[in-house]
Amino acid sequence: MVRMLRPFGRAVTYTRWLHLFMAVVWPAMWIFVDEAWAFASVVPLAVAGLVPGMRVVEGVQARLLLTGHHPDDATTDIVVAPSATWADRARTVVWLETRLVLGFCVAMLTVQLPVLSVDLVNAARGGRQGDGSYVRLAGDHWWYGLLSPLPLLLLAAVVVGSGELITRLARRLLGPSAAERLNALEERTEQLLERTRIARELHDSIGHALTVAVVQAGAARAANSAEFTDRALTAIEETGRAALEDLERVLGVLREAERPASSRPTLTDADRLLESARASGAEVGAEFTGPLETVPGSVSREGYRILQEALTNVLRHAGAVPTLVHVAVADGVLTLDVRNPLPDDRAGPGRGSGLRGIRERAALLGGRAHTGPDGAGDWKVRVELPLG
Repeated sequence: MVRMLRPFGRAVTYTRWLHLFMAVVWPAMWIFVDEAWAFASVVPLAVAGLVPGMRVVEGVQARLLLTGHHPDDATTDIVVAPSATWADRARTVVWLETRLVLGFCVAMLTVQLPVLSVDLVNAARGGRQGDGSYVRLAGDHWWYGLLSPLPLLLLAAVVVGSGELITRLARRLLGPSAAERLNALEERTEQLLERTRIARELHDSIGHALTVAVVQAGAARAANSAEFTDRALTAIEETGRAALEDLERVLGVLREAERPASSRPTLTDADRLLESARASGAEVGAEFTGPLETVPGSVSREGYRILQEALTNVLRHAGAVPTLVHVAVADGVLTLDVRNPLPDDRAGPGRGSGLRGIRERAALLGGRAHTGPDGAGDWKVRVELPLG
């Protein structure tokens, strides 16, 4: 019983009822001119449905009155956009005509069912029916009074049922077309890819900064030297500042700030990565060959992050060990090599999130990555990225 009464406690039940009444306001005005013209309103209504902007008007009404959502809310499946194709226009015409017919029926029942209930009571008491009733009762029987609640119950069912029906029709006729669904899916996919890229960048940047800070702090404590401690604090400060810049830029993208985010670092900024690793105690040798400035921006930016993650893994898992970095541009391919010895004959990490991120970045650019021991006691990260 409580479940049956629950719809009458929701505001959207009555806004749906109002929405159907609004559909017959304009045609009802013709009745005061000439009743014969009331049904002629279907023609201008069909013409109005061919106007692209009519879909916007109906979509706003449907969202606000049928679903209870704000017109700007994108979570509902009712579109608020002009008709882009003739199929959209045709669906809008069908919607307008269907809303008119259903609204007319609901309006008539809303008036006639309470009138019928009153007539049943009057007939049971021996009175006469009102002139506005469409249902004529035969005689005046006492048991008519027992039937008087039925029209009101039927009216309640009409209010709830018609509201559910018109909402389903709105989602069907004012919902997105196949092309709009495909566009929305593509936009959603782009958003997910962007969020994945941002998460990967945060992992690389913040992970690198924290690793450098931990290694520097541990080395400074072990060295027990004021000069080394000063250098370590300087390296921690510089690395932390760079990480904060990356964090601010990423948060700016997430907030969709109006001001442009600071540019992402590229391989031309690789010196600060190398200096950061050297300040942590690692002996980093670097060799750059080929025209690095000609590398496309997207490839250069991802190459920077790959190099950052590779150096972070060295400091995190191997410590301050001699490391060789080789970056080469030749034959339309960017090659990054990072090698370091494995202390204590350890096999090295092969399944961590950092190495997985390197492989994912390479795969997204159509390249390939190889990570693992090279058979000579070194750990090797080799990534090849096509430039075109």
